[in-house]
Amino acid sequence: MADFGGVAAVGKSIEAVLRAGFAAVQPIDGTLTTAQLIGTDDLRPPAPRITRPALSVLLYRVDFNKTLRAAWAAAGSTDGSAHLPLDLHYLLTAWGENPEAEHRIIGRALQVLESLGGFSGPLLQPGGRWSTTESVQLYLEDMPTEDLMRTFDSLQCEFRLSIPYIARVVVISTPGTTPDPVLTSVRGARTGVVR
Repeated sequence: MADFGGVAAVGKSIEAVLRAGFAAVQPIDGTLTTAQLIGTDDLRPPAPRITRPALSVLLYRVDFNKTLRAAWAAAGSTDGSAHLPLDLHYLLTAWGENPEAEHRIIGRALQVLESLGGFSGPLLQPGGRWSTTESVQLYLEDMPTEDLMRTFDSLQCEFRLSIPYIARVVVISTPGTTPDPVLTSVRGARTGVVR
């Protein structure tokens, strides 16, 4: 399982895959479009710190996975490790010089991400210390428009064309100690003596 670096590694994985997809087929003819991992400070007034044309990748919420939490707790009781299954919520926002450019950026991003469905193996950035069998699924998140608008209000920036994605399930593990096996001894018994 991944360690604490898994959260950052998923964001870097999304950024790397989008950059490669944009390099293969540019959304805007003759203009280099890139993907850029950002933080909330990059969106604050007076002006966003994003070089256009681009698609920004913002991790705006981290939540534990309610469905898998109990199962991973049970696994931790047997292997002595703590496991925390997480859902990472991202906003992918288009930054172009005009509406058509932003639509093309969003369209290409959707095409790239939906063709993958998730990340595993070499698509997962190594900063997470992933196990060889680990994968992270990437889904369009079903987010009501009102919630999306509220997110922009809380970020204190103007609404922009965005698509919400969820990366599921990133399991952050803390190595524990495996308990020693229980040995049974019988007082007075000797090895090899059968009566």
